[in-house]
Amino acid sequence: MAEVASGLALRFISGKYQGGEFPLLANKELVIGRSSDLDMVLMEDMVSRKHAKISTAAGMVSIMDLGSTNGTFVNGEKIKKHRLKEGDRVLIGTSIIKVISQSESSVDASTFDIAQVKSILQDVAQQQQSATMQGTIREVPLPDLLQLFGTSKKSGVLAVNGPHGNGRIYLRNGKLYYAVIDENHDLGPMKAVCRMLTWADGDFEMLAPSDEEFLLELEDSTEAIIMEGLRQLDELSRIKNDVPAAEQSLTVAMPLNAPLSELTKEQLDVLQLVYNHGLTAEVLNRSPGTDYETYTHMLYLLQHDYVRAI
Repeated sequence: MAEVASGLALRFISGKYQGGEFPLLANKELVIGRSSDLDMVLMEDMVSRKHAKISTAAGMVSIMDLGSTNGTFVNGEKIKKHRLKEGDRVLIGTSIIKVISQSESSVDASTFDIAQVKSILQDVAQQQQSATMQGTIREVPLPDLLQLFGTSKKSGVLAVNGPHGNGRIYLRNGKLYYAVIDENHDLGPMKAVCRMLTWADGDFEMLAPSDEEFLLELEDSTEAIIMEGLRQLDELSRIKNDVPAAEQSLTVAMPLNAPLSELTKEQLDVLQLVYNHGLTAEVLNRSPGTDYETYTHMLYLLQHDYVRAI
Protein backbone atom coordinates (compact mmCIF):
# COMPACT_ATOMS: atom_id res chain seq x y z
CA MET A 1 0.00 0.00 0.00
CA ALA A 2 1.36 3.45 -0.97
CA GLU A 3 2.08 5.85 1.87
CA VAL A 4 0.76 9.39 1.31
CA ALA A 5 2.94 12.26 2.48
CA SER A 6 1.01 14.53 4.87
CA GLY A 7 -2.26 13.49 3.26
CA LEU A 8 -1.63 15.89 0.36
CA ALA A 9 -2.22 15.68 -3.38
CA LEU A 10 -1.66 17.86 -6.45
CA ARG A 11 -4.39 19.12 -8.78
CA PHE A 12 -3.84 21.04 -12.02
CA ILE A 13 -6.41 23.85 -11.92
CA SER A 14 -5.28 25.78 -14.99
CA GLY A 15 -3.40 25.22 -18.22
CA LYS A 16 -2.90 22.39 -20.69
CA TYR A 17 -3.14 19.72 -17.99
CA GLN A 18 -6.15 21.12 -16.13
CA GLY A 19 -8.02 18.35 -14.31
CA GLY A 20 -5.02 16.10 -13.75
CA GLU A 21 -4.43 15.11 -10.13
CA PHE A 22 -2.50 12.60 -8.06
CA PRO A 23 -1.44 12.03 -4.42
CA LEU A 24 2.02 12.87 -3.10
CA LEU A 25 3.65 9.67 -1.89
CA ALA A 26 5.96 9.59 1.12
CA ASN A 27 9.74 9.61 0.66
CA LYS A 28 9.54 10.24 -3.08
CA GLU A 29 10.94 12.84 -5.45
CA LEU A 30 8.89 14.14 -8.37
CA VAL A 31 11.06 15.85 -11.02
CA ILE A 32 9.16 18.23 -13.30
CA GLY A 33 10.17 19.45 -16.76
CA ARG A 34 9.98 19.01 -20.53
CA SER A 35 12.36 16.06 -20.73
CA SER A 36 10.49 12.86 -21.59
CA ASP A 37 12.39 10.77 -19.03
CA LEU A 38 11.11 12.75 -16.02
CA ASP A 39 8.28 11.86 -13.64
CA MET A 40 6.08 14.87 -14.48
CA VAL A 41 6.43 15.84 -18.15
CA LEU A 42 4.97 19.24 -19.06
CA MET A 43 5.31 19.84 -22.79
CA GLU A 44 5.38 23.65 -22.88
CA ASP A 45 7.88 26.17 -24.23
CA MET A 46 7.98 28.04 -20.91
CA VAL A 47 8.97 24.86 -19.01
CA SER A 48 12.66 23.97 -18.84
CA ARG A 49 13.95 20.46 -19.55
CA LYS A 50 14.48 20.03 -15.81
CA HIS A 51 12.38 22.73 -14.17
CA ALA A 52 11.61 21.86 -10.54
CA LYS A 53 11.52 19.04 -8.02
CA ILE A 54 8.92 18.15 -5.39
CA SER A 55 10.22 16.11 -2.46
CA THR A 56 8.42 14.39 0.40
CA ALA A 57 10.26 13.40 3.54
CA ALA A 58 9.47 13.24 7.26
CA GLY A 59 5.86 14.21 6.60
CA MET A 60 6.87 17.43 4.82
CA VAL A 61 6.46 18.43 1.18
CA SER A 62 8.81 20.91 -0.48
CA ILE A 63 9.44 22.22 -3.99
CA MET A 64 12.79 23.37 -5.37
CA ASP A 65 13.49 25.21 -8.61
CA LEU A 66 16.22 23.51 -10.65
CA GLY A 67 17.61 26.63 -12.27
CA SER A 68 14.72 26.96 -14.72
CA THR A 69 14.71 29.75 -17.31
CA ASN A 70 11.28 31.16 -16.42
CA GLY A 71 11.20 30.32 -12.73
CA THR A 72 8.93 28.49 -10.30
CA PHE A 73 6.33 30.46 -8.33
CA VAL A 74 4.39 29.64 -5.16
CA ASN A 75 1.43 31.91 -4.36
CA GLY A 76 2.81 34.55 -6.70
CA GLU A 77 6.35 34.57 -5.25
CA LYS A 78 9.35 33.35 -7.22
CA ILE A 79 11.08 30.68 -5.15
CA LYS A 80 14.28 28.66 -5.01
CA LYS A 81 12.98 26.27 -2.37
CA HIS A 82 9.69 26.36 -0.51
CA ARG A 83 7.77 24.14 1.89
CA LEU A 84 4.32 23.38 0.51
CA LYS A 85 1.08 23.24 2.45
CA GLU A 86 -2.57 22.67 1.61
CA GLY A 87 -4.01 25.51 -0.46
CA ASP A 88 -0.70 26.61 -2.01
CA ARG A 89 -0.72 27.37 -5.74
CA VAL A 90 2.35 26.56 -7.81
CA LEU A 91 2.91 28.18 -11.21
CA ILE A 92 5.13 26.32 -13.68
CA GLY A 93 4.91 27.50 -17.28
CA THR A 94 1.21 28.09 -17.94
CA SER A 95 0.10 25.46 -15.42
CA ILE A 96 -1.23 26.34 -11.98
CA ILE A 97 -1.05 23.39 -9.60
CA LYS A 98 -2.98 23.50 -6.33
CA VAL A 99 -1.92 21.55 -3.25
CA ILE A 100 -5.04 19.84 -1.92
CA SER A 101 -5.85 17.34 0.81
CA GLN A 102 -5.99 13.70 -0.19
CA SER A 103 -9.67 13.65 0.84
CA GLU A 104 -10.40 16.12 -2.00
CA SER A 105 -8.66 13.97 -4.61
CA SER A 106 -10.51 11.43 -6.74
CA VAL A 107 -7.40 9.23 -7.04
CA ASP A 108 -7.03 6.20 -4.73
CA ALA A 109 -3.67 6.67 -3.01
CA SER A 110 -3.50 3.07 -1.84
CA THR A 111 -3.16 1.77 -5.41
CA PHE A 112 -1.25 4.73 -6.86
CA ASP A 113 2.30 4.52 -8.17
CA ILE A 114 4.58 7.42 -9.05
CA ALA A 115 4.98 6.00 -12.55
CA GLN A 116 1.32 6.81 -13.23
CA VAL A 117 1.92 10.57 -13.15
CA LYS A 118 3.24 10.73 -16.71
CA SER A 119 0.34 8.73 -18.18
CA ILE A 120 -2.26 10.75 -16.24
CA LEU A 121 -0.95 14.03 -17.65
CA GLN A 122 -0.67 12.62 -21.17
CA ASP A 123 -4.30 11.47 -21.03
CA VAL A 124 -5.49 14.85 -19.73
CA ALA A 125 -3.54 16.79 -22.39
CA GLN A 126 -5.05 14.64 -25.16
CA GLN A 127 -8.57 15.39 -23.90
CA GLN A 128 -8.00 19.13 -23.68
CA GLN A 129 -9.15 21.13 -26.71
CA SER A 130 -6.97 24.13 -25.91
CA ALA A 131 -3.44 24.62 -24.64
CA THR A 132 -4.19 28.10 -23.30
CA MET A 133 -4.10 28.97 -19.63
CA GLN A 134 -7.66 28.70 -18.36
CA GLY A 135 -9.65 27.84 -15.27
CA THR A 136 -12.26 29.17 -12.86
CA ILE A 137 -11.89 32.15 -10.54
CA ARG A 138 -13.49 30.10 -7.79
CA GLU A 139 -10.38 27.88 -7.92
CA VAL A 140 -7.95 30.73 -8.63
CA PRO A 141 -9.26 34.12 -7.37
CA LEU A 142 -8.44 37.02 -9.66
CA PRO A 143 -6.15 38.80 -7.14
CA ASP A 144 -4.02 35.63 -6.88
CA LEU A 145 -4.04 35.16 -10.65
CA LEU A 146 -2.96 38.74 -11.37
CA GLN A 147 -0.23 38.49 -8.75
CA LEU A 148 1.06 35.34 -10.44
CA PHE A 149 1.03 37.05 -13.84
CA GLY A 150 2.72 40.15 -12.44
CA THR A 151 5.53 38.23 -10.77
CA SER A 152 6.11 35.96 -13.79
CA LYS A 153 5.90 38.98 -16.16
CA LYS A 154 3.31 37.46 -18.47
CA SER A 155 1.83 39.35 -21.42
CA GLY A 156 -1.64 38.77 -22.84
CA VAL A 157 -5.33 39.47 -22.41
CA LEU A 158 -7.06 37.80 -19.47
CA ALA A 159 -10.65 37.13 -20.49
CA VAL A 160 -13.00 36.74 -17.49
CA ASN A 161 -16.56 35.62 -18.23
CA GLY A 162 -19.26 35.05 -15.65
CA PRO A 163 -22.64 36.03 -14.24
CA HIS A 164 -21.50 39.63 -13.68
CA GLY A 165 -20.35 40.31 -17.23
CA ASN A 166 -17.53 39.68 -19.66
CA GLY A 167 -14.28 41.36 -18.69
CA ARG A 168 -10.88 41.79 -20.30
CA ILE A 169 -7.68 42.62 -18.43
CA TYR A 170 -4.66 43.61 -20.52
CA LEU A 171 -1.14 42.77 -19.34
CA ARG A 172 2.25 43.74 -20.74
CA ASN A 173 5.24 41.96 -19.17
CA GLY A 174 3.17 41.45 -16.02
CA LYS A 175 2.05 45.11 -15.92
CA LEU A 176 -1.72 45.57 -15.85
CA TYR A 177 -2.32 48.50 -18.20
CA TYR A 178 -6.02 48.36 -19.17
CA ALA A 179 -9.33 46.70 -18.29
CA VAL A 180 -12.87 46.79 -19.62
CA ILE A 181 -16.20 45.11 -18.83
CA ASP A 182 -18.74 44.36 -21.59
CA GLU A 183 -16.87 46.73 -23.93
CA ASN A 184 -18.02 49.68 -21.80
CA HIS A 185 -14.90 51.82 -22.11
CA ASP A 186 -16.67 54.77 -20.45
CA LEU A 187 -16.45 52.84 -17.18
CA GLY A 188 -12.71 53.45 -17.04
CA PRO A 189 -9.97 50.84 -16.60
CA MET A 190 -9.47 51.30 -12.84
CA LYS A 191 -13.14 50.94 -11.99
CA ALA A 192 -13.37 47.95 -14.34
CA VAL A 193 -10.48 46.03 -12.78
CA CYS A 194 -11.54 46.86 -9.19
CA ARG A 195 -15.05 45.63 -9.97
CA MET A 196 -13.73 42.41 -11.50
CA LEU A 197 -11.62 41.78 -8.40
CA THR A 198 -14.90 41.45 -6.44
CA TRP A 199 -16.12 38.61 -8.67
CA ALA A 200 -16.18 35.22 -6.96
CA ASP A 201 -17.51 33.18 -9.89
CA GLY A 202 -16.67 32.87 -13.54
CA ASP A 203 -14.20 31.38 -15.98
CA PHE A 204 -10.91 32.84 -17.13
CA GLU A 205 -8.68 32.28 -20.13
CA MET A 206 -5.33 33.86 -20.93
CA LEU A 207 -5.36 34.97 -24.56
CA ALA A 208 -2.52 36.21 -26.77
CA PRO A 209 -1.25 39.78 -26.34
CA SER A 210 -3.35 42.43 -28.06
CA ASP A 211 -2.21 45.22 -30.40
CA GLU A 212 -5.19 47.40 -29.38
CA GLU A 213 -4.33 50.93 -28.35
CA PHE A 214 -6.11 52.86 -25.58
CA LEU A 215 -6.20 56.57 -24.87
CA LEU A 216 -5.91 55.95 -21.13
CA GLU A 217 -3.57 53.36 -19.65
CA LEU A 218 -3.16 52.55 -15.97
CA GLU A 219 0.12 53.86 -14.56
CA ASP A 220 0.21 52.23 -11.12
CA SER A 221 2.00 48.92 -10.59
CA THR A 222 0.00 45.71 -10.79
CA GLU A 223 0.58 45.20 -7.05
CA ALA A 224 -0.77 48.68 -6.24
CA ILE A 225 -3.86 48.10 -8.40
CA ILE A 226 -4.53 44.76 -6.70
CA MET A 227 -4.14 46.36 -3.26
CA GLU A 228 -6.59 49.14 -4.16
CA GLY A 229 -9.06 46.58 -5.52
CA LEU A 230 -8.84 44.52 -2.34
CA ARG A 231 -9.29 47.66 -0.23
CA GLN A 232 -12.48 48.48 -2.11
CA LEU A 233 -13.64 44.85 -1.82
CA ASP A 234 -13.17 45.03 1.96
CA GLU A 235 -15.15 48.28 2.14
CA LEU A 236 -17.95 46.93 -0.05
CA SER A 237 -18.24 43.77 2.06
CA ARG A 238 -19.18 45.92 5.08
CA ILE A 239 -22.19 47.49 3.33
CA LYS A 240 -23.18 44.73 0.86
CA ASN A 241 -26.32 43.78 2.82
CA ASP A 242 -27.61 47.36 2.81
CA VAL A 243 -27.03 48.46 -0.79
CA PRO A 244 -29.61 48.00 -3.56
CA ALA A 245 -29.02 45.26 -6.14
CA ALA A 246 -27.60 46.24 -9.52
CA GLU A 247 -30.97 45.62 -11.19
CA GLN A 248 -32.89 47.66 -8.59
CA SER A 249 -34.78 50.67 -9.99
CA LEU A 250 -34.48 53.96 -8.11
CA THR A 251 -36.38 57.22 -8.28
CA VAL A 252 -36.07 60.67 -6.75
CA ALA A 253 -38.61 61.12 -3.94
CA MET A 254 -41.61 63.19 -5.01
CA PRO A 255 -42.39 65.55 -3.48
CA LEU A 256 -38.76 66.15 -2.54
CA ASN A 257 -39.02 67.46 1.01
CA ALA A 258 -35.43 66.82 2.11
CA PRO A 259 -33.28 69.96 1.62
CA LEU A 260 -30.81 69.84 -1.28
CA SER A 261 -28.61 72.36 0.52
CA GLU A 262 -27.55 69.65 2.98
CA LEU A 263 -26.05 67.44 0.26
CA THR A 264 -22.41 67.42 -0.80
CA LYS A 265 -21.47 67.92 -4.43
CA GLU A 266 -20.83 64.18 -4.81
CA GLN A 267 -24.23 63.31 -3.31
CA LEU A 268 -25.91 65.79 -5.65
CA ASP A 269 -24.15 64.16 -8.60
CA VAL A 270 -25.46 60.73 -7.59
CA LEU A 271 -28.96 62.20 -7.09
CA GLN A 272 -28.83 63.58 -10.62
CA LEU A 273 -27.72 60.19 -11.98
CA VAL A 274 -30.68 58.55 -10.22
CA TYR A 275 -33.00 61.14 -11.77
CA ASN A 276 -31.54 60.69 -15.25
CA HIS A 277 -31.06 56.92 -15.36
CA GLY A 278 -33.05 55.31 -12.52
CA LEU A 279 -31.19 51.99 -12.38
CA THR A 280 -28.57 51.15 -9.76
CA ALA A 281 -26.22 49.60 -12.31
CA GLU A 282 -26.39 52.68 -14.54
CA VAL A 283 -25.72 54.99 -11.61
CA LEU A 284 -22.67 52.93 -10.66
CA ASN A 285 -21.38 52.83 -14.24
CA ARG A 286 -21.79 56.54 -14.87
CA SER A 287 -20.58 57.84 -11.52
CA PRO A 288 -16.99 59.18 -11.56
CA GLY A 289 -16.44 57.77 -8.07
CA THR A 290 -15.57 54.21 -7.10
CA ASP A 291 -18.38 51.69 -6.61
CA TYR A 292 -17.90 51.95 -2.84
CA GLU A 293 -18.08 55.77 -2.86
CA THR A 294 -21.14 55.74 -5.13
CA TYR A 295 -22.90 53.13 -3.01
CA THR A 296 -22.17 55.17 0.12
CA HIS A 297 -23.76 58.29 -1.41
CA MET A 298 -26.67 56.20 -2.66
CA LEU A 299 -27.28 54.78 0.82
CA TYR A 300 -27.30 58.26 2.33
CA LEU A 301 -29.87 59.43 -0.24
CA LEU A 302 -32.06 56.38 0.43
CA GLN A 303 -31.83 56.70 4.22
CA HIS A 304 -32.68 60.42 4.18
CA ASP A 305 -35.57 60.11 1.72
CA TYR A 306 -33.97 61.86 -1.25
CA VAL A 307 -34.22 58.62 -3.24
CA ARG A 308 -36.59 55.64 -3.08
CA ALA A 309 -36.32 52.09 -4.38
CA ILE A 310 -39.20 51.06 -6.66
